[in-house]
Amino acid sequence: MPSVRTTRNRTSATSSSKAIRTSASLRQKSGRVVSAQKTLKSTAIRVAQEEEAERHAQRLQNMSRRQRRELEQLQDIPEVDFDDDFEDDVLHGRATAQISHEGDAFAREARTNAELFEEIRKDQRKQYPDKRTRRNRTQIQVDAFAPQLERMADTYMDWSVEIGEEDGLASTYRLPEGTRVQGIRKVVVVDIFAASREDLHFVAGDALEACSCIRQGWIPSSPTTPTAVITIRALEIFRVTRLRCPRLGIQAFVRALCDIHGVAPRPWLTTQFSVAFDVYLAVRAIVDRRVQVALGRHTPNWRLKNACPACLYPLQGEPTLKIPIMATFDGNNSLSRSDLCEKSEVDESGAWIQGASKARRDNRVAPGDYYIPREEVNRWAKDAGVDVMKSFAAEGLEDEHDGACRERWQNMKESVTSRAYGMYDETGIFLCLCRHGFVLVVEDMVKSGELSKYALSVTAHLLKVLGKLAIGYDIGCLLDKLVKAHPELSALAEEKGFKALVGAFHGHGHNRLCGIDYLMTYVEGVGLEALEGCESFFSKSNALASTTRHASRFHRQQAITTYLKHTDTFDTYSGLVSLLSSKYRRALEIRSTYQTLRQAMRELGVQSRDEFQQWREKERAHLRTLSKEPVQETLEMEYYQKLVNLREAEENTSAILNAPPPPAEANADYAEAVKTTRRLEAQRRHALELHERALKAVQDLEIRLLVQRRWRPEDAEWRAAATLVSHRRYQRTLDSLQGLIIARMFELGKCNMSGTGYKLRKHIAKALQARSKAVKAAIDRYNEAARAMQPPKPTLEWEEVVEYAFLADFDLLREGREDIREEKWAQPAGRAAMDQHYKLLRADEEIQRLNIEIRRLVTHMRDEEQFLTREEGRLQEEGKGALAYQVRLLREERGRFTERHTAQLLKLRSIPGFTGSLTPGVSISRERHEPVARNQDTDMPPPSTPPPELESTQSGDDDGDDDHSGDEDYDLAEAFLNIIRISQDSGGGVSDVTYIDS
Repeated sequence: MPSVRTTRNRTSATSSSKAIRTSASLRQKSGRVVSAQKTLKSTAIRVAQEEEAERHAQRLQNMSRRQRRELEQLQDIPEVDFDDDFEDDVLHGRATAQISHEGDAFAREARTNAELFEEIRKDQRKQYPDKRTRRNRTQIQVDAFAPQLERMADTYMDWSVEIGEEDGLASTYRLPEGTRVQGIRKVVVVDIFAASREDLHFVAGDALEACSCIRQGWIPSSPTTPTAVITIRALEIFRVTRLRCPRLGIQAFVRALCDIHGVAPRPWLTTQFSVAFDVYLAVRAIVDRRVQVALGRHTPNWRLKNACPACLYPLQGEPTLKIPIMATFDGNNSLSRSDLCEKSEVDESGAWIQGASKARRDNRVAPGDYYIPREEVNRWAKDAGVDVMKSFAAEGLEDEHDGACRERWQNMKESVTSRAYGMYDETGIFLCLCRHGFVLVVEDMVKSGELSKYALSVTAHLLKVLGKLAIGYDIGCLLDKLVKAHPELSALAEEKGFKALVGAFHGHGHNRLCGIDYLMTYVEGVGLEALEGCESFFSKSNALASTTRHASRFHRQQAITTYLKHTDTFDTYSGLVSLLSSKYRRALEIRSTYQTLRQAMRELGVQSRDEFQQWREKERAHLRTLSKEPVQETLEMEYYQKLVNLREAEENTSAILNAPPPPAEANADYAEAVKTTRRLEAQRRHALELHERALKAVQDLEIRLLVQRRWRPEDAEWRAAATLVSHRRYQRTLDSLQGLIIARMFELGKCNMSGTGYKLRKHIAKALQARSKAVKAAIDRYNEAARAMQPPKPTLEWEEVVEYAFLADFDLLREGREDIREEKWAQPAGRAAMDQHYKLLRADEEIQRLNIEIRRLVTHMRDEEQFLTREEGRLQEEGKGALAYQVRLLREERGRFTERHTAQLLKLRSIPGFTGSLTPGVSISRERHEPVARNQDTDMPPPSTPPPELESTQSGDDDGDDDHSGDEDYDLAEAFLNIIRISQDSGGGVSDVTYIDS
């Protein structure tokens, strides 16, 4: 038996041999792996070399001839054997050069001459034109600033409180004692009168570097590590100055700063200032939103529902107006924006194709809710649903006067409004104002003119939010029919209550028949309002065009919305009482002419003012007869013409049926005979079909005219209809000429009427000048038809027609279907009396509306001041001092005009004939009455106990009686105290002045 050692040795040998075999196997496998790796590496190197060769060939192809020549010269550099071994060692990395940092770099990386050449080649490549686009750089910057804005707003609110306790924007930043500074860095600070390098202190607690800048009164121009900042003082001065002078652009302001600093213009400073200004406006927008949330005014459409205190602040117990709210809208193409595109190209058909847009990416949205989104506007386009124009014609809503109006107004022509200059993206704005000038909503007109979708979308939005209203438009006659033709909008208008009007300024440019129905003088409930505020607004806002024409979409909307908000607060609201006072005085002047109307009525023999309404109906009926032929006469003439056609068909049929057959020829071809027979058979069949068709037409007209016996040539009806047909062309031309001359005479009377403003007279004069061409053409057509009559009718000359001042001079009216020369409504005295009657009606309505609006404004001023004072105190108690300070600024912003409003209202109260009241009432809206817990998801706060009703202390009634009831001195003192209370600045606390009615 072998020993244990022997067994162990044998086992060890066996294990060793196994290990050797395993090791050999592993080495063999490892060799195969290494070989595979080498193969893959060589393949990868070959692929990389091929790709590099392709890239090199592409680079050579993109190079100019001069660049390729310089590259070839570089490639000719030989490998030089340096005599100096040290230099050769340094270049090959075998020695360290201590002479400079470049030598040290050589030591760290051993490079051959070929490698040096490759580096030079790379440097040469950097000089090639960069064909990459940088359209996302603005978006990258916006995305970098976005997460910082909320904290920047926090710091801005704290900074506002600090400077508010000192000298405001004139304050100079001083580092508080004991502040722990974690770091300091130098930045360039651009201020109004100087630019310097100052220390940016990083204080413990600053979350962001941008917050450190704001704490020192600066706005950074870069989201990370800014090297230049702009002072908030400079940005605020530019913001306010630009709002007062919209023509001022950033470039002009920055160059003015450079002039003040005594340096040449810095082109990069404009970009830095623009970035800082955008950030500053974004921070202010966040602060404004926080204030609205704290006040419970952040709900959807809150601003629209409270845009105008005179229109949209109803009180308890006030009279109900027939038209609660009046608005006006219009389009304006001055604020268009050029579309930055590539060069246009010509396609195969020869048409120009606009190039791709080069605008930079920017997903920012303008602050506020003035704009109606484009998606909502496009929902009312005819391509997105109902074709309104087709429905308009299909339902028979087009009246006889629409064609005349459409020829005079470009925005009534779909073929014109659908076109726009290709160089513009936004071609203008479509603006809606209330009757006092406050902006309700605005839209962008995109690559089109004033399409109907803009008017329809605004109308739908206002009806949904505000309810019953009337809208004045320069083509209100078409708007009314478009609303009725649209199924969804017509149902909404019927539910809420809607009335379309033609503004007084544009009304006399329309057809007279259209004016009778849509001119505001004849519409009940509108008062003396002209609804032409858009024109005066555009005259001021057009100054924005120079700074927005080449701006981006966001910057254009930002400038427009900022301007609209500023105008509402500092222009429209500040002049609201002045506007109400001027309207009141004008209405009182018109009411003072009542006795003049009574005297005119006695001279005309008019017993009641109700007769004026009958005159208007007669005028409408007469003008309708001139626009269309009478139905009975038209049917009789058509019946006569069909009888003539039937007699001709009978004669033709009889001739064909009774015609003898053609004689047969001896040598006639059979095929030719067949053709002749077929031709005669076709003629016979056609004659019978024409006879049958003519007979059916005659029978249909006989049923409509209730003809018992068919007319014959010897009948009187036949001869009368024949006369009408012969006179038809003459009568048509006479009706057209008569309608144009009547409208011209009536508008001449309006043009020379006392009380007509200069602008309105000029507008009427331009309309008459344009209409003169139509009158001349109508005269030519009439003269041609008059000469063709038997016997010939008298002709007209243009000089003769121009001299017509009264309808009595128009002697040709006796040739019309109805002679209206003796009608009272056609006489000059009758026209003046009728116009005066409608003016008095509208003046009474205006005074009633103004009495309501003035009391609403007084109540709003009191409630707003009380509410903001109370909310400011509440926020102070809750430890939100920075937010309370912002509420205080809002209160002072509104309160700065209270003193002026008070003085103007008291002055209005003292004029004879004032029947309103300056005593504040109780608003229907409860949100300003008392503090309650608000629900963040609802428009209104939870219901609360309403305040006690105020005792009525009105100094007069709204029925037009000038007698004042009660103690007049007491009423005046009470009104004065109630209003002057509002102008007291309580400094954030509760005022000591107490309301008399409380």
